[in-house]
Amino acid sequence: MCGIFGYFHRQGQSLALDTVRAMGETIRHRGPDDQGVFSAPGLALGNQRLSIIDLAGGHQPFVSDDGNVVVVQNGEIFNHLELAQELAGTAHACRTHSDTEVLLRLYERDGISFVSKLNGMFAISIYDAREQAMYLVRDRIGVKPLYVHDDGSQLTFASEIKSILKAGIPHPPMDEEALHHYLTFNYVPAPFTLYQGVRHLMPGHLMKVTREGAQVSCWWDLAAIEPVHGRSEEEWIEEFNTILDDAVRLRLRCDVPFGAFLSGGVDSSTIVGLMARHMNEPVKTFCIGFDDPRYDESAYAEEAAQRFGAQHVMERVEPDMLDLWPMATYHCDQPHGDVSFLPTYRVSALAAAHVKVVLTGDGGDELFAGYDKHRDFFARPEVATWSDEEFQRKYFDSISLFTHQGKQALYTPERARRLDRLDSFDVAAPYFKAVAHQDRINQALYLDMQLLLSGNNLVKPDRMGMAVSLEARTPFLDYRMMEFAFRMPGSLKLKDGVTKYLYKKAVAPLIGDNLAYRKKQMFTVPVGEWFKTTKADYCRQNMPAEVFDQDAMARMNDAHISGEENRTRELRALIALSHWQKHC
Repeated sequence: MCGIFGYFHRQGQSLALDTVRAMGETIRHRGPDDQGVFSAPGLALGNQRLSIIDLAGGHQPFVSDDGNVVVVQNGEIFNHLELAQELAGTAHACRTHSDTEVLLRLYERDGISFVSKLNGMFAISIYDAREQAMYLVRDRIGVKPLYVHDDGSQLTFASEIKSILKAGIPHPPMDEEALHHYLTFNYVPAPFTLYQGVRHLMPGHLMKVTREGAQVSCWWDLAAIEPVHGRSEEEWIEEFNTILDDAVRLRLRCDVPFGAFLSGGVDSSTIVGLMARHMNEPVKTFCIGFDDPRYDESAYAEEAAQRFGAQHVMERVEPDMLDLWPMATYHCDQPHGDVSFLPTYRVSALAAAHVKVVLTGDGGDELFAGYDKHRDFFARPEVATWSDEEFQRKYFDSISLFTHQGKQALYTPERARRLDRLDSFDVAAPYFKAVAHQDRINQALYLDMQLLLSGNNLVKPDRMGMAVSLEARTPFLDYRMMEFAFRMPGSLKLKDGVTKYLYKKAVAPLIGDNLAYRKKQMFTVPVGEWFKTTKADYCRQNMPAEVFDQDAMARMNDAHISGEENRTRELRALIALSHWQKHC
């Protein structure tokens, strides 16, 4: 796990080396152990390293013997041992145990097509002097971030936006279209960012940058998976367990202390149970607890820890973590109305005092319909009677924060006129179209995978973990598990009101019925109650400046405090935007 950064100038103009190094220093939290920079006229590639694999031999960048190919990466290649073995005895054999050297040698042998061989989480930059080209590659589902800014002359890239802003480019103004979509989704959906001209390289895509321009292509597409019918539940369960067990096994490859987050939910309990199968020592597990039983899961975490003989660390914390919100927003570079970033930071800090790597259960809900919103939406009998267009719009409406009318009422009159014709449904529509061959449950889950997961739920463990130099690994997002999940009919994910139906049936023998079928709790804190009482002034004082109509925001606050309306989620989104204005 690291951070990467660099640039490519099409006219060969060079940034000062101090400027390039400052790009790295800005994201030193992602890699405090080492910095490496390769520079040549008109380009540079850099890496801030958090040493996890081959501590002595893994310094980046890796450079080919002839000096023509340079590689940096952020992330981990979990099947690097198998790939290194494939290269052994050839002209491209590895000389270290580093997974980054494997990338170099595979590229030397296969060219950029090598990426399809990788099982991992990664953002990669490769410079090939023979082609006078730089490649940027992002993993299949966007576990690792990668941002780009291209003004036509210089393309700048980095793992975090704050690093790009250190490259001497003028500070970009706020992107109004991204703001409009933020109010819909509660996060800024990729490829947008709130900075004009700064964009994500999309998951499963690569970019080739040359003097002529930049070409983007898709190298992996979850939408290409075809559903499979006619299999028994037992066959699905056997394959589920086989894939997940191996995904966990691969993610135990580590040369530093590691552990797991453990909430006692089905996802984290399953991951810890599988870890325990493969380890000869107790799994180190970490959780935080609250005094309020509505939000405290620590008793379930303790139950799971005892079941698997884990070395469990639990810290009871005060639920009021709002003082962390500006810091969390700084690390995200963008606003997120999801306050679970704050307890995620606290449990990351707890774990980082003991280990450098944790396994998490992220992705299980989006792949296998684990949220109450999935159950509640598809429990409506009229879903089956809707046309495709009605279904898509109604599911989109069900996951939206502000309606179009609500946004128009919030905007200043001039901004409302500019954005009146902009429909955030246009962000979702291509994803629905891509999986028209899937059933409706899987269509909804695909939308969540492409928007919610990569736009918010993977940002959380990456940025909050990296804020304390902690690497998070996600076995559920092994590409084999993602492809498996979208071969499985949605009827085996939601059945008779049970979320994650087949998944829970598969893991119940491992984790026990109590943990498999307990009511889902969200990892959050009760800010909505505080906004009515002890934090009412905090809420009023942290509304965005200049962006919205001040009277409209005041009316929203008043309606929430009086109990006339529950505007918790909307107020959280506005406060997050205010913190972004002040701290990013």
